[in-house]
Amino acid sequence: MAKVLLPLAEGFEEVEAVSLIDVMRRGGIEVVVAYLDNELVLGANGITIKADVPLKNIIADDFDMIVLPGGWGGTYALAESERVQNLLREFKAKDKVVGAICAAPFALNSAGVLGDSYTCYPSVENEIKKDGYRSDMMVVTDGNVMTSRGPGTALCFGLEIVKRLVGVESYESVKGGMLLDFCK
Repeated sequence: MAKVLLPLAEGFEEVEAVSLIDVMRRGGIEVVVAYLDNELVLGANGITIKADVPLKNIIADDFDMIVLPGGWGGTYALAESERVQNLLREFKAKDKVVGAICAAPFALNSAGVLGDSYTCYPSVENEIKKDGYRSDMMVVTDGNVMTSRGPGTALCFGLEIVKRLVGVESYESVKGGMLLDFCK
């Protein structure tokens, strides 16, 4: 079974985190939600999520992918966390899949793992200050780096992760069961 690490930091975007967790689990992926500071993590819109494990206990070799939800507060915390930045570099060095949505590609860029082609929430590319921004796609895959635009694309991003890690059959099953015909 594929296994994905999803780190949460205070100020994360709830729609993105919950949508990604839900779609990946429906697709047969084990998702482990890790926290930086506190087990109960407050999101950008006042919703608290209980994470599974502390990030300090995570071993990269136990996972196939790391994916970061957006939200500026959470993104800045992930970009400033030495542990997160080291994990991102370790995943990339071991040819594991790295992903981020909304503002979180900023944290990938901080770690030096953002692909040459990427997408993010509009205007975040100005913070990233790197060529290759794509505004015409919901999800951009550049080798082992996957990025997506924001809350409205989270379900489609989750589906693309399912397709990548589990396969087309699971992707089609989840897509059909959730009536996600708008995801391409």
